[in-house]
Amino acid sequence: MLLYLIFMIPPLIFMIYAQIKVNSTYKKYSKVYNQRGITGAQAALQVLRSNGLGNVPVEVVKGKLTDHYDPTQKVLRLSADVANTTSVAAIGIALHEVGHAIQHKTKYWFMGIRSALVPAANIGSNFGWILVIGGLLLMALSQALAEFGMWVAVAGVVLFGAAVLFTLVTLPVEFDASNRARQVIKSTGLLVGQEYEGASAVLSAAALTYVAAMLQAVAQLLYFLLMIFGMRRN
Repeated sequence: MLLYLIFMIPPLIFMIYAQIKVNSTYKKYSKVYNQRGITGAQAALQVLRSNGLGNVPVEVVKGKLTDHYDPTQKVLRLSADVANTTSVAAIGIALHEVGHAIQHKTKYWFMGIRSALVPAANIGSNFGWILVIGGLLLMALSQALAEFGMWVAVAGVVLFGAAVLFTLVTLPVEFDASNRARQVIKSTGLLVGQEYEGASAVLSAAALTYVAAMLQAVAQLLYFLLMIFGMRRN
């Protein structure tokens, strides 16, 4: 238990920090409105059309910060707070999702890899740890089943590794989408001066959550490996 806490507490603390940072930054800049009076949905539609993506519809979905681009249906979905308000936070988030749509159109390499990893990542995150725990129990309870248990645990690590790889590939995808949003804001003049700085701050804060998720996944994987090879030596 102590070893597990040593591995998992640091990334957990970082995750808590990232969530606090996102919420506080979003709250701050959701009260700062752009001078042009353009909403998140309007900004998204404008940039989509200018990039030859006028066929991508913008839909409003329930929830807070539930914004995403669906590459399977080629739909941009924005939460009501982002789609219908003129805050600089809304503009930043909306154009981040537009960045994903542009990535899809241009066949951005990392986005293709991430999409391909989705099935394996879902299986790995849901069942990988079960195999690891089951294998470790077999190794601990029976000498006769120790070898089999080890291979069960290793299979679990491989499955869980797919989920870890997904979080690693997610980083360049999200960072690139935010950079595209910043470039579009500057080139179109949608936001200027402090407005741009506010939107950029929201994008930077959101990026921390992806880093935190990656750190948690990597720490979990390293813990599993240490447990397996530690019991193997014993």
